[in-house]
Amino acid sequence: MSDITRRRVLHTSGLAALGLSWPASAAHGGVRPGRRPAVGRIDTHHHAVPPKMRDWAVEQGLIPADDVPRWARWTLPSTLEVMDANRIAAGVASAPVPAEVFRDRRVAASGVRICNESLAELVREHPTRFGFFANVAVLHPDLALEQIAYALDELGADGVLLNTSAAGRYLGDRMFEPLFAELDRRRAVVFTHPFAPKGIVEVPGIADSLADFLLDTTRTALSLIAAGTLERHRHVSVILSHGGGFLPYMAGRAERWGREDRGPSPARIRAALRRFHYDTALPVSPYATPSLLGAAGAERVLFGTDWPANSAREVTLNTGALDRDPALDDRAYRAVNRDNALRLLPRLAARLTRRP
Repeated sequence: MSDITRRRVLHTSGLAALGLSWPASAAHGGVRPGRRPAVGRIDTHHHAVPPKMRDWAVEQGLIPADDVPRWARWTLPSTLEVMDANRIAAGVASAPVPAEVFRDRRVAASGVRICNESLAELVREHPTRFGFFANVAVLHPDLALEQIAYALDELGADGVLLNTSAAGRYLGDRMFEPLFAELDRRRAVVFTHPFAPKGIVEVPGIADSLADFLLDTTRTALSLIAAGTLERHRHVSVILSHGGGFLPYMAGRAERWGREDRGPSPARIRAALRRFHYDTALPVSPYATPSLLGAAGAERVLFGTDWPANSAREVTLNTGALDRDPALDDRAYRAVNRDNALRLLPRLAARLTRRP
């Protein structure tokens, strides 16, 4: 037995111990949540740090060479193992980098190119297992437009990664209007990813990813709604990470914003909620799914793991919870795990459905 096979056997036995077994087929026509057939999931919140990218990050001092964080210890074998163990057919790789890293124009030009070409190489070598969202240097709007064109036209990116904020400005800010105009013209997909908002006081013992990242996503979503960005640019598809942050769960408060504080009308808030897409990497199950479905509908929700920021164990636990989620009927389950992503990402869909 090979080492990889042995690890997979141990992993499978661990699933069984956790009550997360996945049968090869469903019996007698009906299946209970948690006993559903595999559907070949598409992971839209899937990070990757190929070696060339990691070396560049170390050179820039973004990653300490002697203490590489877990999210940067990405390897292809471990990634494929996690994907196979959780019935993930393909991952749309992304590499979020704080926009401020690219404040220097030369660093922005070289660093973004290294990131995007590294991910494009991963897709070329494994076209049925990966897609990718391209980085752009949003603090240099003219350069960002060139990077969008290169990524989408030459590298075959499935969409563009935009951080939820850059230098304290959120995506509804006027400085991002040229980017959204170009993305609208291209009918592009935008994957947003948060960092901790600037100026937030740290709470001892509480990681910024636990709540501050969610606040950053909520802030950028509200800024897009208030600015009318998605109403002006109706052909841009925006994915909000981590189940939309707090947005779907404070939607009633957002509606009162329009009634009490001269904000967008309640009707605009409700329309905006169903304009965004959301991934399950909050994770949404078992607590948040009903609110998310009530706010946006199952057709706007995409499967996401946040691997490798989430460990293999966390990916398994979160995926198992989604499999057992009683709020998802079989149709919604298939839509969230696979069908919505295939509809949203036609390049990836073409590679996955191409006959040999």
